[in-house]
Amino acid sequence: MTATPSISASGNRPSELKRAQARAGYLFILPSFALYLTFVLAPVIVTFLLAFTYYDAIDGASFVGLDNFKRFFTDGRSLEIFWNTLRFAFFAVTFNVGVGLALALALNRAMPAFLLYFFRLAFFLPVIIAAAFVSIVWGYFYGDDLGIINYYLIRLGITPVRWLTSSSTAMMSIIIMDVWKNTGFFMIIFIAALQGVPKTIMDAAIMDGASYWRRFSRIILPWISPVIFFNIVYASIGAMQVYESIVILTSGGPGDSTRSMSIYIVEEAFGSFEIGYAASVSVILTFVILILTSLQLIASRRWVSY
Repeated sequence: MTATPSISASGNRPSELKRAQARAGYLFILPSFALYLTFVLAPVIVTFLLAFTYYDAIDGASFVGLDNFKRFFTDGRSLEIFWNTLRFAFFAVTFNVGVGLALALALNRAMPAFLLYFFRLAFFLPVIIAAAFVSIVWGYFYGDDLGIINYYLIRLGITPVRWLTSSSTAMMSIIIMDVWKNTGFFMIIFIAALQGVPKTIMDAAIMDGASYWRRFSRIILPWISPVIFFNIVYASIGAMQVYESIVILTSGGPGDSTRSMSIYIVEEAFGSFEIGYAASVSVILTFVILILTSLQLIASRRWVSY
């Protein structure tokens, strides 16, 4: 009986061919691994180490222990920024996922192909436009004196709103713009999920006289629950890292009413040159995202149908 080509005569060591194939495999993954190590893993490790130091551009880093973390959790300004970020994430995720699902349900029905693709394109088009450009355009919409929205409010005899210059409305204005831009992404994902619901089950429910709400709650919702879970997690991670739209629209103002943790990190690192403190805020933001994602994963066991 002849031996298999991949096993040596001793039977417990790979043959020369097998070792050559393994070396070739390692060589193929080496470039991607080197890029990952250089641009992802190494910066993460350096940031984590800097979080425990006070970094001076001239004298270098000096170890300060947990002082940077204590400063964040005892400073009223940093806590306000932290709650701003959580508040934005909560409303942005709720409306992006909720409106996206509503639009998907509205468009997942029989209609002329022209209208179907027109509406889908209309709602998805803002997703592919750069966030910076969208923010600039919405800045003209929200202007106090020359803004398009206030122009029509005045024409209708309604008192104009200080969309971006009042601490009570600025965050709401940013959330509205964020939902307008991103909800089409979730709509497309939901449409794909809805088209995967078995038509035979829906037809059987209709023949049994089940109302639309009953079909939605008992068939559609459980069937697409994994997709809902994915959208919630994806939207949460993105919302916690919001940056460019707030910078362009309000620069974090008025005061700190719309400042996010990402903006705070950049300002502390490159404005105040508190690199060690900025690194600690980055670590805190990372752990908050991990905790939120873990809680969502644990909660999903109760309502997601795998």
